[in-house]
Amino acid sequence: MYKVRVLFVFLFFRSFIFFGQAESIVQNNIDVQKYAFHIAVNDTTNLIRVRAEITVLFNEPVHSFSFDLVSKGAEGKGMQVDEVLENEVRKDFVQKDEKLIVNTEIKTSFLQKTYTVKYHGIPKDGLIISKNKFGDRTFFGDNWPNRAHHWLVCQDHPLDKALVEFYVTAPAYYQVIASGKLKETTNLNDKQTLSVWKTDVPMPTKVMVMGVAHFAVEQVGETHGIPISSWVYPQNKKEGFYDYAQALKIVDFFTAEVGPFPFSKLANVQSKTRFGGMENAGNIFYFEKSVTGQRKHKSLLVHEIAHQWFGDSATETDWKHLWLSEGFATYFTNLYYEDKYGEEIFKKRLSDQRDKVIRFSKNHNTPVIDTLTTNLLNLLNANSYEKGSWVLHMLRRKVGDQNFWQAIRTYYKRYAYKNASTKDLKKVFEEVSGEKLDAFFEQWLKKPGHPVLKTSFVQNGKIIMMHIEQIQSNFPLFSFPLELQLIYRDGTSETTKVYVSEKNEVFTIKVSSDIKEILIDPEVNLLYEKG
Repeated sequence: MYKVRVLFVFLFFRSFIFFGQAESIVQNNIDVQKYAFHIAVNDTTNLIRVRAEITVLFNEPVHSFSFDLVSKGAEGKGMQVDEVLENEVRKDFVQKDEKLIVNTEIKTSFLQKTYTVKYHGIPKDGLIISKNKFGDRTFFGDNWPNRAHHWLVCQDHPLDKALVEFYVTAPAYYQVIASGKLKETTNLNDKQTLSVWKTDVPMPTKVMVMGVAHFAVEQVGETHGIPISSWVYPQNKKEGFYDYAQALKIVDFFTAEVGPFPFSKLANVQSKTRFGGMENAGNIFYFEKSVTGQRKHKSLLVHEIAHQWFGDSATETDWKHLWLSEGFATYFTNLYYEDKYGEEIFKKRLSDQRDKVIRFSKNHNTPVIDTLTTNLLNLLNANSYEKGSWVLHMLRRKVGDQNFWQAIRTYYKRYAYKNASTKDLKKVFEEVSGEKLDAFFEQWLKKPGHPVLKTSFVQNGKIIMMHIEQIQSNFPLFSFPLELQLIYRDGTSETTKVYVSEKNEVFTIKVSSDIKEILIDPEVNLLYEKG
């Protein structure tokens, strides 16, 4: 996901949202296998009617269980449940706040049943019903982080993945894009059309969506058997088709470097998402001003497409591991730029991202793996994005390129369509590299901050005494390799490395002639701040 700030049309990884979402908790006594959402939208009101068919596997006997669904509030927005059926038998239920509690008697574990929930209402959030920049009415799902249950009855947590089908009845002049493959389009009458989309792999609720709007659609082509298409507003189709056609080469890169594209298609969609980009599985929603006709937002496309592998397919087990999604997408955007545009562009991106981490740390003494924050939108910060990216970069330098890429491919293959934690990633890297990485993961992910370094040197003949001090006051001490580039007065240079682990250290380094200056971290491989 890419956040937008509309200031000088720059894109930053920041929240554009004016309210928060409380952390959701996964319900372990059920495991949703499949959703089938029959949704009717109209142009007369913002009211939607839904019949959801949900296949549930019970992990243990229960007297009742619950789905997530926002109830109708005093302001008139929210969902009102009309009926709940268990295999066609009516069940008692209670709607309370954001829960639909179903009373039932399940006496054995691993029993599977199908529930039909009929409800209606005006979504308070999650399904954004509004007008686009050309004044046309649009409907766009916008579920991250746990906003799906504002309009979809579900288990709204990334740990519970499921297949999903969308049966969307809409006015006939609209087109519908949704998760999965298009299975059916039927003209029900002169005024309504039914569109059916179905997935063949499971996904979390945060990335299962539909969009209903006036679209111009271009089939960009196929790569590795995956169709790539662009869905843009008709009024700017020339510009949109040009901008979004970049996706084909981006998918090629990640397919070659990571593994097969995980979903049945990739549709890049101009939309009303409140984010800069939202990585919905197989159909990415971009903010509507991403279409410029000048390809200004290529990094946005790269970031969201990287998410298809990391976040959508291999998904974090819980919100505190968000860096496995956002940090990965940020670093893999850097890797794409390194491959296509060279080392200097790569290092410039890393340097800029390091600056963002430093600025964020001035007011936030929190680690990347944040176990205390419950407002999920507050996790959309430089720790999850830029620092997560930097952790991957330092890990790459620690284990070497060959081990890094082998570990990445192993990790993805092992956790594709599943969930992973930071511990799972560490285990894979240890298996591949043969190194113990507990200390590395502990200091960079579980502890806040970064080294703040004050350095100086004194030369005495062919010896220099290099003084390095960690002066960070609110953060712990760090242990790390530090590259030094020795610049001689005759214009030559050489690079050496020291290992820093104490608050104050003096390193003795042999040199060949007079030193003009010493550059700290010349290759941009350490997350640190100059003191």
